[in-house]
Amino acid sequence: MASQTEHYILPRPEFDRPVKLLIVVSPYYRAVADQLVAGAKAEIEACGGTWDLIEVPGALEIPTAIGLAERLSNFDGYVALGCVIRGETTHYETVCNDSSRGLTLLGLQGLCLGNGILTVENLAQAEVRADASGQNKGGGAAAAALHLIALARRFGDDRKAVGFRPDHGEYRLAEGGEGPGIA
Repeated sequence: MASQTEHYILPRPEFDRPVKLLIVVSPYYRAVADQLVAGAKAEIEACGGTWDLIEVPGALEIPTAIGLAERLSNFDGYVALGCVIRGETTHYETVCNDSSRGLTLLGLQGLCLGNGILTVENLAQAEVRADASGQNKGGGAAAAALHLIALARRFGDDRKAVGFRPDHGEYRLAEGGEGPGIA
């Protein structure tokens, strides 16, 4: 059982300038979500960081909300939190796989994010993993995002354009209005 196995945890990263993270949570299972959020907030604050919090209806909406925030705001990183409990249909696999895939694709585009979406068989498993004074998977997800932010800053540019980026008005019509020109 994972709760009885000792795990190595990296030391907290240190930052020479403040970090700001967005916590995106699906509160479908409110008590579990609240514990995940408490753990994430505590970890971010322990590194001297700040956070904002938004709620979305379900785990499938978490990657979309993070993608929107990345395009329209100025966060250094993101923490994805939620809980998916196996039910009687294959919907569980769809939600688990697609939310994870969405977060992975965002990470491969250069976003610094931690995935704290629990995928469990029952509520009891979720409660054990979410407990901020126990397994603290919310804190673990925040720690992952913080370590990636530190790594990005170590590489020298915390906001390099990796993958698709909107143009933000970098193109304009060419003289005479005949197609795009470069501004």
